[in-house]
Amino acid sequence: MDVFESGLNQGNLLVTGILVAVLLFLSAKAKMLDRQGANAAALLGVVVGGLGHWTWLLILLGFLVSSHKATKWRFEEKKELGLCESADGHRGWTNVVANGALPGIMVLYAFATQDYATGIWLFGAAVAVAASDTFASEIGCMDSRVRMITTFKPCEQGVNGGFSPNGQLAAIVGAAVVATLTLLAWWLTLSEGSSEHPLRLAGWLAVIGWLGCQIDSYLGALLENRGYLSKGAVNALAISGGVLIMCLVLGMPN
Repeated sequence: MDVFESGLNQGNLLVTGILVAVLLFLSAKAKMLDRQGANAAALLGVVVGGLGHWTWLLILLGFLVSSHKATKWRFEEKKELGLCESADGHRGWTNVVANGALPGIMVLYAFATQDYATGIWLFGAAVAVAASDTFASEIGCMDSRVRMITTFKPCEQGVNGGFSPNGQLAAIVGAAVVATLTLLAWWLTLSEGSSEHPLRLAGWLAVIGWLGCQIDSYLGALLENRGYLSKGAVNALAISGGVLIMCLVLGMPN
């Protein structure tokens, strides 16, 4: 039973099942997700781990746990300022879909083509953008030095399209966390006999996560604030942008 083999096999499915159970336990204990959000995350986890690899699911778990910590950081202060999405910091199924749909599609691509060496970096790019944007929003909203990304003029905290020094630093940290986890997943499952340059790709992954966060801010300022796009749509488009940039880095299509 080889637990380091990707795709539908006994070892991978066993570890995936354990990790999905851990995800549900952590979600309930820490109130990371509401009931529907937890169910959506569990389904996504089965797809990511079962069709991809359980190490890919660890990347998602890392994103979930770290983003929850960012959400709970100075939570009462954010709540008083009206900057929280929920009363207790949990996320719903719409947030899971907005941030998890594109990573899930990258897993389906890897499974359909059996090209896990490419798929892992595309998957990592999608998660890195989601993490970067979440970190920037949850930490940057408490920095009063906010400027609108389209005009660089001062604006209110928490407004779509606003950016701050702390938010930009947090965006880099969020992307770097995912880049590190993706590099670890690559090393555990795909390093043997590979001709890729993982450190270079991991570096690009961190940069792409940050760039995706900037795309999110621009779309928020230009389209979400005017009612043309929802928050979920902006997230999905920003993540798509990150995946497309990683495609260019990987030289796709050949």
